[in-house]
Amino acid sequence: MPPSPSLLSRADTPDALDALDREAAALFESATWQRIVTDWPAPDASPPAEDGWRQLLSVPVDRLVADALAALPPALPVERRLPGRLGAVLPDRLHAWRRIGQAELRPSVHLGYARLVLTEWGWQNAPYKLRDARGARCVCGALLAAHRLGYGGTDTMNEAAAWIMTELRSRGWQGLIGPWNRAPGRTAAHAVALLDATIRRAAHAGR
Repeated sequence: MPPSPSLLSRADTPDALDALDREAAALFESATWQRIVTDWPAPDASPPAEDGWRQLLSVPVDRLVADALAALPPALPVERRLPGRLGAVLPDRLHAWRRIGQAELRPSVHLGYARLVLTEWGWQNAPYKLRDARGARCVCGALLAAHRLGYGGTDTMNEAAAWIMTELRSRGWQGLIGPWNRAPGRTAAHAVALLDATIRRAAHAGR
């Protein structure tokens, strides 16, 4: 689903917060997305049975290796780092040149960079603001910053946001990402933990 023009032209305004939330909600509610979620269930966190190893004897070794590799979270490219504190306070649109020539990423990797934005630049939850004066971002602001820094295109960013909504729905939250981010009592640790869980969910689905 293509992003709305408002998301691209007003990236540093409060409207972009609602625009990204709406794009994520529309993708999450689409029949295509529901099929994706159905086909790729969340990882089973329950411990294996004591005799579960016996079932592995009937599985070929190459299948075991492939399954193990597929279960690993995607590694972030080590050669690219976030800009420093000056980069954090600059308007996101000034980072758009960093997208030139960059390869596309999986949504789980994009989410990994959004997590870096939150941990290195800071998290904030002021109502209807993607960022504060110090450059700290909300969850949607971190997704948008990662996109502007060249870590994934707009489709990847929208899919990453839809994965966040999928994780939130699994926790019983029925609203959008923005209201979750600014809910009373929300902390930076909650935001980072949400991205960690979403990264695992998307990576498990091969995304």
